[in-house]
Amino acid sequence: MCRRAGTRRRSFKRKLKANVIDAQARDEAAGRESPIEVRECTRVEELDACVRLQLEVFGGPEINVSPRKHFIMARRAGGWTLGAFDRRHNRQELVGFVHLDVAVRNGHEVIGYSHMMAVAAAYQNRGLGARLKWAQRERALAEGRSFITWTWEPLRARNAHFNLNRLGVTVSSYGVNFYGPDDYSWGEYVAHGIDSDRLFAEWELGSARVAELARGGRPEPFGPPARMIEIPPDWSGMLKTDPQGARREQLRVRVEFLSAFDAGLVCAGFERDDERPRYLLYKREG
Repeated sequence: MCRRAGTRRRSFKRKLKANVIDAQARDEAAGRESPIEVRECTRVEELDACVRLQLEVFGGPEINVSPRKHFIMARRAGGWTLGAFDRRHNRQELVGFVHLDVAVRNGHEVIGYSHMMAVAAAYQNRGLGARLKWAQRERALAEGRSFITWTWEPLRARNAHFNLNRLGVTVSSYGVNFYGPDDYSWGEYVAHGIDSDRLFAEWELGSARVAELARGGRPEPFGPPARMIEIPPDWSGMLKTDPQGARREQLRVRVEFLSAFDAGLVCAGFERDDERPRYLLYKREG
């Protein structure tokens, strides 16, 4: 029987990812310097590689990809793009990047808006995303910044864990259909009428909690939460198998977050669970 091309590509990607993981593990075990170098992307070729990586990681039509001109304009305005480059075999292959735009908070404070992060499939689940974010924090602090914000989809458990538990962000605002009907990056959203709801990460770069996480430590727990908001354990699967149920879940989560934030609560943790993953919300101190 003839195997489909898509199956061959998936098999190749699995093998490539396994080879990357094995090579990185050997380097770590031998105490060698990491083959991944994190540095600013400044050349046109490097920024073009960021464009290609977006298409590889996120899919969708090119209209939803940040073009080279965006990266160049942002750099001119004070922003920057940090790239992760694989230096093995005399290569300088871009395998991840995080991009920051300059923004303003409260009408006068210059802050960072982390517009996008992407990591090649073969390099995911190896801590590269965290390394890029901590490098972003270090660069922002060196420039005198104290705050970075970005958005993520409320029903993505993996993103919630990464942002809240590993980076130490907090959340106190919710964007209803923030981008309008969700863009073509996620075709199932358009097909099923899923709104582009977003949570807004608030990353206080100098806070004790974030500083402790940056050192690899474990901050003091917050104590019992005042409220919890459950999300589906497999949002992507639900979109495909039960789009109407997914829509109902999105509306439920939206109402619960808006109610919690109206009550003055702040989201500062996420509890992973195979059946009932949930956000943890707390009363504000003071």
